[in-house]
Amino acid sequence: MIRTVLVAAGLAVGMTAVLAQADPIAARRDAMKAVGAATRDGAAIAKEQTPFDAAKAQAIFKVYADAAKAMPEFYPETAKMGGETTASPKIWEDKAGFQAAFARLGEAAAKGAAVTDLASFRTAFGEATKNCSSCHETYRIKR
Repeated sequence: MIRTVLVAAGLAVGMTAVLAQADPIAARRDAMKAVGAATRDGAAIAKEQTPFDAAKAQAIFKVYADAAKAMPEFYPETAKMGGETTASPKIWEDKAGFQAAFARLGEAAAKGAAVTDLASFRTAFGEATKNCSSCHETYRIKR
């Protein structure tokens, strides 16, 4: 079940690149949903609600890596408003910082791709999700 969800999430992140041209707000929303699904699955592993499986863990970090690579392109100047976005204007005011946040997520995802056990997964997962939290804290409007 988790594998199917992770494959679908990975495909969703990849497909959002095509959608980004037509509707970048929808593309980033879809990519964030994929990251959210991977995070829920990762949390279940970290809390030992789901058994650790290296392939599942690597799939989670692949979703993160794909999103880190694609997401900065989903925030063009023309997509600041509309589409029920929660993107903060700080994204465009601090484009370098915003892009650096995704670079840090990509680095954390790369480290996570090498996990081999629950302990290393927890460490890498914690680092990746810490990046998610700090980016949301700075660049997302709370509703």
